[in-house]
Parts: sequence; C-alpha cells; structure tokens
Amino acid sequence: MPTIAWEEPFCGEGANCFRIGTDDEGNAYIAVAGQEDRYLTDNREALRTLIREIKAGKADHLL
Repeated sequence: MPTIAWEEPFCGEGANCFRIGTDDEGNAYIAVAGQEDRYLTDNREALRTLIREIKAGKADHLL
C-alpha cells in the first residue's frame, strides 16, 4: 500500500466530504473522508485536468 499524504477533507453541505492525497511517486488519490482505504487513483496530471474541467463547468450538468 502506498504512503499517501492526505489533504484536509473538502466538505459540501451535509456530510459529503472527500479527501485528495498524493504520494512520492507522482500519483494522486481521491477518497470519501473516513474511507481512505478505498480510493481512486491516477497520476497528478489527470487530477489537475479533472479539477480544471470541473472549475470550467463541464460537470455542472451532474448537479
């Protein structure tokens, strides 16, 4: 199991909290807060792209 440096949780309204983390090998991780052992992983560039696309509104139709 990789050593992941988790950021503080990002929480929306209610109990919807997610955590983002990285490791020393250039990987990025996203997990539900409290369930960090069950994460999605990809490289840091993929995480950067995901965040940019969300900020640009490309996921707004999911709201």
